[in-house]
Amino acid sequence: MPDPSTIFVIIVFSAVGLAAFRRGKREGNMLCLILGIALMVYPYFVEGLFLSVAIGATLTAGVWYSWGA
Repeated sequence: MPDPSTIFVIIVFSAVGLAAFRRGKREGNMLCLILGIALMVYPYFVEGLFLSVAIGATLTAGVWYSWGA
């Protein structure tokens, strides 16, 4: 069972992923759509707080970039 901080990080990045997925689908932005899916799925394959934050922050930066592009 993961600790509470890891669960919090997973929930936050999954929520960002859901928002990116919905926006990417609505606007037809494939990069945003794919990054949104990745943000929702990666916690199933990653263990540990630091690695979860690092991957989530990187994918979120990609979403931020795709919204501006």
